[in-house]
Order: sequence, then C-alpha cells, then structure tokens
Amino acid sequence: MFINIRRDLHQIPELGFQEWKTQRYILDYLARLPQERLQMKTWRTGIFVRVLGMAPTKTIGYRADMDGLPIDEQTDVPFRSTHEGRMHACGHDMHMAIALGVLTHVVHHPIDDDMLFIFQPAEEGPGGALPMLESDEMKQWMPDMVIALHIAPEYPVGTIATKEGLLFANTSELFIDLIGKGGHAAFPHETKDMVVAASALIMQLQTIVSRNVNPLDSAVITIGKLTSGTVQNVVAERARLEGTIRTLSPEAMEKVKGRIEAIVRGIEVAYDCEAHIDYGSMYYQVYNDETLTNEFMQFVEQKTDVHLVRCQEAMTGEDFGYMLARIPGFMFWLGVQSPFGLHHAQLNPNEQAIDVAIQLLTRYVTWKGNHHVKEEEQ
Repeated sequence: MFINIRRDLHQIPELGFQEWKTQRYILDYLARLPQERLQMKTWRTGIFVRVLGMAPTKTIGYRADMDGLPIDEQTDVPFRSTHEGRMHACGHDMHMAIALGVLTHVVHHPIDDDMLFIFQPAEEGPGGALPMLESDEMKQWMPDMVIALHIAPEYPVGTIATKEGLLFANTSELFIDLIGKGGHAAFPHETKDMVVAASALIMQLQTIVSRNVNPLDSAVITIGKLTSGTVQNVVAERARLEGTIRTLSPEAMEKVKGRIEAIVRGIEVAYDCEAHIDYGSMYYQVYNDETLTNEFMQFVEQKTDVHLVRCQEAMTGEDFGYMLARIPGFMFWLGVQSPFGLHHAQLNPNEQAIDVAIQLLTRYVTWKGNHHVKEEEQ
C-alpha cells in the first residue's frame, strides 16, 4: 500500500512552497482514516497532523519533507515524474510514504503519548524547517522530541546508520555577482572583463579552506556554476558564480564567510568592478541528541533485526538541523541500495526499504510512547 503511495507521490514532484498537489494528496489520504483522535492544521503547503494518545505525558514529533528538485528524471520506471523538469531525486516521496505508514499504524493501534507528524515543505530550498518551527501552528503543538530519517543509496536495505552528536554539516548556498564593463574584444583596455575577474576569484576562493580553516576541522567551498558573457568576441560585462559552503562547525562557517567577503572586496579593487554576495538558503548542522540517539541505537540493536551502522558525520545539509537545535531528537540514514546517489536523475531507491522503516519506527514509537512498556522494563 505505502509503496503505491510513494509511487503516486513520485509522479507529482513540486518545488519548495509549491507543493499544492502533494499537500492535497496527503490531506485526501488522511481524510480516509478514522478521525476520532486526529487533529490537523495546514501551514502554507505543509501539514501538521496530531494523533492523540490514550494517556499522554509528552508529544513525539516525526518530520517528513515534501518537495522535489528541478531535475529532469532519467529513469525508466512506469511511475516516473509527470512534471517536466521536476523529480523526487532526494527521496522525499519515500519519506512521506513512511510517515503516512507510521501515522496510520498509531491511528489504528493507539499509544499512550501524543504524536505530531510534520509534513514540511521546501527542504531543498528556500528552507521550510525554520519558518515552520516559528509558526503559531507548531508553537501550539510543539513536540517534546522529534525524529526524522533520510534515504541513503549507499547502504543496503535493512540497514540504518546514525550517530550521536554531529551527523550533517552546516551548509549555505553561495551566489556572487560581478559587474564590470563590456565591450569589443579588440579594445580590451576600454572594458572591465568579468570573465578574468571571475576566474581570479574562483582560484582565490580555493585557498580559504587550505589556509584559513583548522586542518583538524573540515570545510568545503564548491563553485558548481559559472555564467558569463554572450558571444566570443565581446568582453563580458557580468559574471555570476553559484556554489555551496559546508562546514562541520558554525564557527568555521562564519570564518569561511568572512574570508569570502574579504576576498570579494579585494576583487572589486583589483578589477575595478562591483560585486554582490548572496548566501541564499542556509542550513544549520544536524546535531543528534546524545541520550535519545544512544537509546534509539540500543533499541535497534536489541529489539529489531535491522542492521545498525555507527556512521561518520557527512558534509550533506538538511534543514531538519533547525528543529534539532530547539527540540531534542535525532535523524538517521535509511539504506535504499541504489547505484545512483542523492540528487541524481537516475536515482531509483529500493522500495522494500519503506516497509523496513515503517516496521522499525512503529515498534520504536510504540516502545517509546507506551508508559507501561517502559515501566515493565525498569
């Protein structure tokens, strides 16, 4: 059933804060469930679903992201995207299907505690977690702990991976616009060439990590796109650099940005041009609560047949980090065994992982959210 839901959602990927069809699909599904213990609120294109417990002392939060990516799908599956130039290439279709599976279970098999399911838009950009966290709707239903997962193509089905502390990096988009003076290629002395300025800037940016970040820390600056010029015999008046910054500490992020700004000011002087920096979407690190994460890992090892990997931190970014900065909780990787990685046009996760995740999470929240179960173990 939930594989079919994933396939339905896979066909209608939508970009951040445009997930109207996705929201409608989820609301229609929820409307078919017993309503006695369900409470719902919408927030922009997102949804809050509260499942009332039988004797609540806390609220367990579970977050699933909803948006797709601006990628042309290159798979041959019969349920491929019907939205041209859009694809669920990061597994959010699976995330939503898993969340609906867990939600359906606790509706039909009540636990003591309340649960809040958070269907969050705009994870890929411009960032939905922080504004959703600050919304009146979430403030009224703020959970005491919060959980999320992310698919991992590199791990086999039946495996999850996580660790206490830092799991995902601090990330920031980076956009730099350079504005000079265009002109004929035969008269370069009358121009201010932004191809040359952009080339120099890119080379200087590569020195930041090697010469400004502690070797025992980690950071990445990647310029993934450079746009400049119009034709081969015209000096380019403008150039635009698009990239990303990733660090393993908030302090390193601030240092890297400070050095970028200093270098860009130098480029303005050296090449007599105007420059503008935009950091776009910025995501805070995913930092797993030590107590809850260790408790979860022990549960997985002792009470399930899921294989647990204690992994290393990764330079991936996730705006779930904003929620973990305010609410104790954790995120884990879910193995989906695909030869193509996240954000790849041919990503085709193994759908058997959906059932693995639903079974694992329903067992965990039943154990975590039923007081008599915990008391019997003490």
